[in-house]
Amino acid sequence: MSASAARPTPPPLHGDPQPVLVVAHLTKRFLTAEGPLLAVDDVSLDVRRGEFVSLIGPSGCGKSTLFNIVGGLIDDYDGEVTVDGQAVNGPHRSIGMVFQEESTFPWRTTLENVVFPLETAGMGKSERLTRARELVKLVGLEGFENRYPAEMSGGMRQRTAIARTLAFEPKILLMDEPFAALDEQTRLLLGDKVLQIKDALNQTTLLITHNIAEAVQLSDRVVVMSYRPGRVKRIIAIDLPRPRTSEIVGSAEFGGYVANIWADLREEAAKGLSESEAVGAARGAHG
Repeated sequence: MSASAARPTPPPLHGDPQPVLVVAHLTKRFLTAEGPLLAVDDVSLDVRRGEFVSLIGPSGCGKSTLFNIVGGLIDDYDGEVTVDGQAVNGPHRSIGMVFQEESTFPWRTTLENVVFPLETAGMGKSERLTRARELVKLVGLEGFENRYPAEMSGGMRQRTAIARTLAFEPKILLMDEPFAALDEQTRLLLGDKVLQIKDALNQTTLLITHNIAEAVQLSDRVVVMSYRPGRVKRIIAIDLPRPRTSEIVGSAEFGGYVANIWADLREEAAKGLSESEAVGAARGAHG
């Protein structure tokens, strides 16, 4: 299936028809030295319970702005974000966040890292240790409970961060480029682990990524965003069987989705590149 072939028709979605997360007409402007900057413009998106949705777009399209608004880290915007009908105003108990940056505590072991949010919540020692051990096992780190972050790989540290975020049993897991610093093989394996976690917990997940193959591998739907200001350009339902085995990842159907998303993304990335070149030329002319 080539990039010029007919694009896949989104299949009907199954499962809970009620969205757990609703983003409605979201618009965000920032004040900069050059004047107001429209970062995100009239973005609307529904995510169903248990669904895995990826956001992909060129650098500067507002993905992280949208992520931080949903996570309650940015305010003063137009539009609305709700979880199960409840408006999000600041950090929300039902939303857990995992970032690209290293976030484990280097002075704590794997188990102690995962236990930390349960300690701060005042959960009893026996209960929190039991819960933490279950999560350590879930992310595939059984046997590494007493290892410190410096003794583990980047992928293992990121799994520790995911387990710690899941300790509070959030309804929605937000992940902002969590695998970006990892090599390709580790990314694929960790992606498989995230899907196992999703299935085990029926976890609703929203992922930001620049990696098209990763988005197709993991997602029920992929949201392609336009270059700044960020708008929803297209939403593609990924109609591929689960689990996404190596045979499926290597199939013509998988490649077709990657090619079609790249066709959309390439157009938007070219706009960003042209703008960067124009800015560079203008600065050079005045240099």
